[in-house]
Amino acid sequence: MAVHAAPTAGPQRFDLVVSGGLLADPLRPEPFAGDLAVRGGRIVATGEPGTLDAEERVDATGLLVAPGLIDLHSHVYAPRTSLGVPADTVGVEQGVTTLVDAGSCGSDHWDDFAGNVVNAAETRVLSWLNISRHGLVHGRTELAGGPGDIDEVATEKLLREHPDRVRGIKVRMSSSVLGDSGLAPLRAAKRVAARVGRPVMVHVGNEPPRLADVLDLLGEGDVVTHAFHGKPGGLFGSEDAARRAVARGVHLDVGHGSASLSFATAERALAAGFSPHTISTDVHVGNVAGPVHSLVTTLNKLLTLGLSPHQVIRRATLHPAQVLGLDDELGTLRLGTAADLTLLRLTEGPLTLTDAGGDTRTTRTHLEAALTVRAGRVHTPKASTG
Repeated sequence: MAVHAAPTAGPQRFDLVVSGGLLADPLRPEPFAGDLAVRGGRIVATGEPGTLDAEERVDATGLLVAPGLIDLHSHVYAPRTSLGVPADTVGVEQGVTTLVDAGSCGSDHWDDFAGNVVNAAETRVLSWLNISRHGLVHGRTELAGGPGDIDEVATEKLLREHPDRVRGIKVRMSSSVLGDSGLAPLRAAKRVAARVGRPVMVHVGNEPPRLADVLDLLGEGDVVTHAFHGKPGGLFGSEDAARRAVARGVHLDVGHGSASLSFATAERALAAGFSPHTISTDVHVGNVAGPVHSLVTTLNKLLTLGLSPHQVIRRATLHPAQVLGLDDELGTLRLGTAADLTLLRLTEGPLTLTDAGGDTRTTRTHLEAALTVRAGRVHTPKASTG
């Protein structure tokens, strides 16, 4: 591999070189040996091992050098919501460079969320803004109050004013959340999303409403999170509608959570041709100590089901970046993109993992987060069990 560098008028001085590893760019069919250089917080060169020099060098021998992991579904509005965990504890400290908070915040509390979470974290924090104006600040029945819980004008205003941070709309469509609201909140979310050209992430769980009715309202680019739960109804109560939705470009997301990843459901889904497009955690205070633990642990659970390391990396880098409309900035190792990297160790040896229902599977190889680089700055992850 020849040296490839972004154009520059001056000499090739690099701030950081990651050397000796295998570059796991999801745009390539498999990892390949090479060095990677960073300058000004961006990836500016790749080259043959040992050909690049810099003021700071990271030895990645024996490691996979992947784009920074993106957790498409997290809850990090702490301490304002009962679910929130501090962003960096599940972000750069666990090998994750981008967290997308999934509806903890609604239009009423954006300024507080932006000031105390988005701007305060080393981890990049983005938002799926809750269609409920309250988000989860007042509890977990944010849509049970009917039309008064939704302010379409304020929601649209924030999407337009903060496109760098607010990347879509979150709506929870399960009986425990909605009260008598039915499909109305999803229709409101879709109206706003259509006006600003952004996707909707839909939480699915206990019916009503019927999953098929939810899926029939979704279109290209929208995301169904908790798609592989083991609750009544679910994917295999609405299989035909799910196939139509996937064919339209609707994405299935893991969204592990406390009750939303079933090994049995996921195995059945994979056998039926339903593969997760993205792998996310739904991490919050109730599951960070188990069964979720971390995004890397969640990736390992998909390894137990037969996906390859390169496949799970793609589902936590390139694919979520595409969902967010940020694949020109995140999710790959292309020159000029953000220098967000996750260095992963692929370890041989059995590891037993537990799903949301207590079922277990054992993988013979598993990933561990060895080092995080966020905007060119190096962070050492803390050990995560599970």
